[in-house]
Amino acid sequence: MGAGGGARGRGSGWAGDGRSARREPGQASGTGLGDGVAGWSWGGGASHGQTTQDPHPRGGGECRWRGGVPRWGRAERCRWVPAELRARHGLRLFTLERSCCYEALLLDEERGRLFAGAQNHLLSLALDDISQRDRKIYWPAPVEWREECNWAGKDITAECMNFVKILHPYNRTHLYACGTGAFHPVCAFVEAGQHAEEPFFKLDPRHTEDGKGKSPYDPRHTAASVLVGEELYSGVATDLMGRDFTIFRSLGRRPSIRTEQHDSRWLNEPKFVAVFWVPESEDPDDDKIYFFFRETAVERQQGLGKTSFARIGQICRNDVGGQRSLVNKWTTFLKARLVCAVPGPDGADTHFDELRDVFLLQTRDKRNPLVYAVFSTSSSVFQGSAICVYTMADIRRAFLGPFAHKEGPNYQWVSYQGRVPYPRPGMCPSKTFGTFGSTKDFPDEVIQFARHHPLMYNPVLPHGQRPLFLQATVPYTFTRIAVDRVTAADGHYDVLFIGTDVGTVLKVVSVPKESWHRMEPLLLEELQVFQDASPITSLQLSSKRQQLYAGSATALAQLPLHRCGAYGKACAECCLARDPYCAWDGTACTRYVPNTKSVPQKQLYGVEGSTAFLECIPKSLQARVLWTYQRTPDDPQREVGFPRPGVDARVVQTERGVLLRSVQRADAGLYLCHATEHGFTQPLLRLSLEVIGARQAAGTAPAGDPQLAAGPPGRKVWYRDFLQLVERPPLGPTDRVCQWPWSRGRPLPPPRAHAGPPSRGQGEEPRKARRRRTHEGPRAERGPRSTSPW
Repeated sequence: MGAGGGARGRGSGWAGDGRSARREPGQASGTGLGDGVAGWSWGGGASHGQTTQDPHPRGGGECRWRGGVPRWGRAERCRWVPAELRARHGLRLFTLERSCCYEALLLDEERGRLFAGAQNHLLSLALDDISQRDRKIYWPAPVEWREECNWAGKDITAECMNFVKILHPYNRTHLYACGTGAFHPVCAFVEAGQHAEEPFFKLDPRHTEDGKGKSPYDPRHTAASVLVGEELYSGVATDLMGRDFTIFRSLGRRPSIRTEQHDSRWLNEPKFVAVFWVPESEDPDDDKIYFFFRETAVERQQGLGKTSFARIGQICRNDVGGQRSLVNKWTTFLKARLVCAVPGPDGADTHFDELRDVFLLQTRDKRNPLVYAVFSTSSSVFQGSAICVYTMADIRRAFLGPFAHKEGPNYQWVSYQGRVPYPRPGMCPSKTFGTFGSTKDFPDEVIQFARHHPLMYNPVLPHGQRPLFLQATVPYTFTRIAVDRVTAADGHYDVLFIGTDVGTVLKVVSVPKESWHRMEPLLLEELQVFQDASPITSLQLSSKRQQLYAGSATALAQLPLHRCGAYGKACAECCLARDPYCAWDGTACTRYVPNTKSVPQKQLYGVEGSTAFLECIPKSLQARVLWTYQRTPDDPQREVGFPRPGVDARVVQTERGVLLRSVQRADAGLYLCHATEHGFTQPLLRLSLEVIGARQAAGTAPAGDPQLAAGPPGRKVWYRDFLQLVERPPLGPTDRVCQWPWSRGRPLPPPRAHAGPPSRGQGEEPRKARRRRTHEGPRAERGPRSTSPW
């Protein structure tokens, strides 16, 4: 039943009817917070930290499913140990003698290289095989720096080294690298060549620069940075003791700028995690830099001890500081809390406040990527980890909301109710505010308000109001994440690769449970990448090469994103694995390659307020038809008929399709028809519905009205005149009615005088041969003969 030559089941053609699998005897039945919580994963009984002995042997290196459900019950997954991965599934390792700590990874698809920073070394490895054709640069700290570090009481063998923490592409030929330099931060430009075949990889230690404000002093401290153009934006501690934390801009031609110093309202013992540049509009002056970090919460009630909160902070890229106040300081800095919690009874939510890692998944719209974040709990009583997803719309909504305000030390934090000055603090000086060409032009009251109100009152909530995936009561913690968007026959699916602190990688995907509006995470594989169970400190993913790269304190690892051949030698076993990378090709379980021509897509137009019929008839009479809907190709699929106010009453499902009564603009989008039979799902049809405004169809809307139709922008509205002809034809002779829609402004010939039909032989002139006339000027645009998409 597979499209594109492969048998698939529900969710990229995965199998299964969505029912929860039966738990095996002795299997844990909960998580400590109660059964039935969506997104929770039940433990399988075996210790996750001891995976060298496989408790479920697989003959021939296959991960089999039996009886239509996973062999090991709902909680179990394919477990792979390093020996099996290296022997059968392409695991490759790279280690360097007398070095460690492979934290900084930079994946360069154009050069085909993986650049890595380690202790006293910079590495250039081949993306196809990191164990071959490696290039190295020895970059130690000077002897005098190491001696000073030792005199300061630091361990000369463990701390007084140059740990490379920062690695960014600078231009087509050079990289920019920074290291701790034995508590003397140092940076340098690295020549890497422009093409993969060029052997350049060198650094001149005589041409280095001060790394203060770019790299941390202490190798145990975290730092995050992004290079945008020629400017480096970094979150780091700028002093030897690690007490002066700042968000800093350096390099480039503009003066350096930082956050307010020694003000806990701005930053309070932060641990920086990630930094990203996200364009806000077509105007580059609106671009913003987003910082993700965790810090000690200032809004926590006194007497309850220190509590860590996850934060997202924003600054404008064109911020140059204030004129009289906040000179060389950020004037557009704002921050908000990132919430990742499981809703509980009576508001007793279970919060995951320790932010560990962030991955930015790019979509077709560069202004609206998806934010995947890794969290863990800070409680010593309850241990767990979670993955939450955030949209840029929710993030921007929080920064446009009310500011947090506190009258005095004995007052509570409340929403600010006073007048907010203009322009609103946090807004970038751009064409939006024509009178302000720079932040130095902002009024003093704006600068003072920004100084005292950097915190937003409303938090940023995750998509779906709960974690996408979480685990509790397991002997490991999530540390890193990388996400790959996989295209399947019935849409796209985001596959999560999650690193842990015991050297494993979890492969997770969200699949529909019973219906498309109820998604559940499915743990497909658990990969023991590092034999010594060292924590994974970095993850990089190459969709082009279908490879995953992981770093730890002891080694670098490379492994494929999928192991389709291990799912068995039968079609059912392949489909029951529910891996979106894999499909049955008729002879074996192999990598699924989407075929854009496998599922036809048709275009349908509907008039606002009228009725539209979406027809789809499966070939099998026993198949059940399921319709899903996407507003845009990047949106998640949801089942047609999902409870929405005012929608269900208008949707009528029949054996031949779906009838939409009283079509609205919100109904425009992509509709997918699926046929489900014996637990297998096959996509049959894609149908794009474009909704035309009622005023436009009636011909009464003014020209250029942007609210005429709901559909792809830029589409020609040739159908306007046709629909106007069909629904409200003008009065007049039939020949004028037929000529009117296609005239496009050309004058019509005068009507003929009807004095009765002449009879033959009564003065009737012989007919002249028809001649094709060549008109001057361009020919008028003509619509198609039929609006039917078929």
